[in-house]
Amino acid sequence: MNKKILSVLVTVTLAIPTISANAASLQNKNVAQPTIAILDTALDTSLPIFKDKILFEACVTQWSSCPNGLSEMEGTNSSTLKPEWISKNGFDHGTQIASIAVATNPNVKIVFIRYSNVTASGSSANRPESLVAAIDWVSKNSDKYSIDALSISQAAVDTGNLSRCNVNSPNFDNVTTGAVSLLNAKNIPVFVATGNHARSDVIGWPACTPGAIGVGALTTATSLLLEKATNRGPGLDIVTFGALEIYKGTIPTAKFNLSGSSGATVVSATTYLKNNTYKTFQEYFNALPKIVINTVSYSRN
Repeated sequence: MNKKILSVLVTVTLAIPTISANAASLQNKNVAQPTIAILDTALDTSLPIFKDKILFEACVTQWSSCPNGLSEMEGTNSSTLKPEWISKNGFDHGTQIASIAVATNPNVKIVFIRYSNVTASGSSANRPESLVAAIDWVSKNSDKYSIDALSISQAAVDTGNLSRCNVNSPNFDNVTTGAVSLLNAKNIPVFVATGNHARSDVIGWPACTPGAIGVGALTTATSLLLEKATNRGPGLDIVTFGALEIYKGTIPTAKFNLSGSSGATVVSATTYLKNNTYKTFQEYFNALPKIVINTVSYSRN
C-alpha cells in the first residue's frame, strides 16, 4: 500500500489543509457502530435488511437524474430510483453491495451515495465525472457523518480512465487523488475494487489512484477468482473471498449471488471496521496475514 502513497508524495504537490480539531477527534476512534460510505448505482431502501442501517443518503450525478430532478440531492430517498427501475439495468448492484456490508458487519451504519446517471427510459449511463464528484463529496462530508471507511465497487480499465492514475499524464485526476489523500490523512481508508477483467498488468481506475486500497477476490483460500478473474496488476493490496450469497431480507428465497472484486471490496472494508483494534489503518494493514499466489504475496483480509 505504501508504494501508492509514496509515489504521489514524490511526484505531485497537493494542497492539504490542516485537519481541524473536530476532525482530529474523529481519528483513530473505536466505535460500536462504525460508519461506511458506499458509492454505487442505487439503493432499494425498502428492504428489511436496511432497517435502521442507513445513516444518510446522497445523489451526485452529471445529469438532472436524481429523484428531485436535479443533478444533486441529499437526504431521505436520495439514493433511490423508481420501483420499476431499481432492479434492472445493473442498478441493483448498489443494493447488493449494501446488503453485503450489513451481512458482514451487522453493526455498521451506511452513508450511501448514488452516482449513477439514469436516462428517461431507465437505462444506466455512468460517467467517470460522477464518480469523481461522489468521492469528493465523501471527502468533504467525512467529518459531518463520522465516516470510518469508504468502499467503491467500481472499476474501469480503458486507456482513458487508467491515465487518470498516471501523474505524468495530462489526464491525471487531481480531484480524486486529493480526496483520497484527505481521507487517508483522517485515517479513513478507501477500499476500491480492482475489477474483473482478467488483467495481470493493471488494476482498474479508481483503484489505481495513489493512496487507494486495491481489493481483489478469492475463490478459495489460496486462489484468485478465475471466473471473470480479478485484475491483479501492481496495486492489488488486499484479497478476500468474493464469491458470495446474500439474502435481501428475511425471506430465505430472496437472495442473490455475487462473484468478483465488487463483493470482495465491501467485505474487506466492513471486516476492517468489525475487527480493527489498531490506532491506524496502516497498523491494521501491516498486521494482516500474507498469502502467496503464483509467487506474488498479498495481504489477506
